[in-house]
Amino acid sequence: MGRKNKSYRKDLHQQAHEKLGTMQAFGESKRAAVADGTAKEKIFSYNTYKNYWKHIKYFLKYEQQAHPECTTLKAAKKHVNEWLQSRVDAGLSAWTVQLEAKALGKLYGISPEDEGYFVPPKRRREDITRSRSDRVRDRHFSEANNDELIKFCKGTGLRRGELEELRGGDLFSREQITAESAALEAIPAGERTPAQTRRLEVLKDTTLFQEEYFVLVRCGKGGRERFSPIIGKNARQIMERIQDTPPGEKVWQHVHQSADIHSYRAIYATDIYKSHARKIEDIPYDKVSKKTNRRYQSQVYACRKDEAGKKLDKAAMLVCSKALGHNRIDVVANNYIRGL
Repeated sequence: MGRKNKSYRKDLHQQAHEKLGTMQAFGESKRAAVADGTAKEKIFSYNTYKNYWKHIKYFLKYEQQAHPECTTLKAAKKHVNEWLQSRVDAGLSAWTVQLEAKALGKLYGISPEDEGYFVPPKRRREDITRSRSDRVRDRHFSEANNDELIKFCKGTGLRRGELEELRGGDLFSREQITAESAALEAIPAGERTPAQTRRLEVLKDTTLFQEEYFVLVRCGKGGRERFSPIIGKNARQIMERIQDTPPGEKVWQHVHQSADIHSYRAIYATDIYKSHARKIEDIPYDKVSKKTNRRYQSQVYACRKDEAGKKLDKAAMLVCSKALGHNRIDVVANNYIRGL
């Protein structure tokens, strides 16, 4: 039996890749992991893993160039904040630096509450440039040639990855959803499997919507399943596109890389909000402030910073959030609802 080569040592890239690999917990319950205290050592979404690994590699490249003497992850840890500050100095957006801080926090087990955690710049709505003006890539995208794709996006609100994974057979009517819900509710709660319980919760979310047809998103952000309502004047065309696709085959074989998917999601979100929102003056003053003893509208969301003075209906924001695959209404207010 040969002896191991004592001179061989894994480089930083190999060490980091191996460590991230041990954290993969795709499909596991994040809620359960939070409850038992293991969430800090796990990554629950493949997309999150992919994004973290992408930015961790940027750090490793910097480390190899700026500090070649550091050959272990443990030794490189002391340069994390130095690198993050260099990213800020280079003019990267607050969103990117926030993501990179989280990626390295996951790699090294550093929490935002820990002493020494890098505090990135605040993310401000007025600094968002994505999907708000003409970009160089827009010159390579023909709206006329991609008319059906644009209409599909504006009517379903799907993310790029969700569009690419949408299959024939992923169209559901309210009648189908109601029947499946009834079948699952007929099973005693104590006898339902965890998968059946989760599915029933997703099916019940559709009661928030007015529409009759939905697209099934099997693996959205965070690995979550959802039904997104099909809206707008092009609903029939969207449904026919899915119906004409054989079961199991992709509805969209190719999604143009220059398509501004986020802007279409914003249009979808705004339309959903408008269709469910009440007039602010019609929302009741249903709570009393303990500090001022004045009545206030608990179902009214008051926007802040550059949007200060604008008020939104929280109930409509929740509907919008569920349709987009988010769980927080402030995400909808800050990133999607526009032009009100």
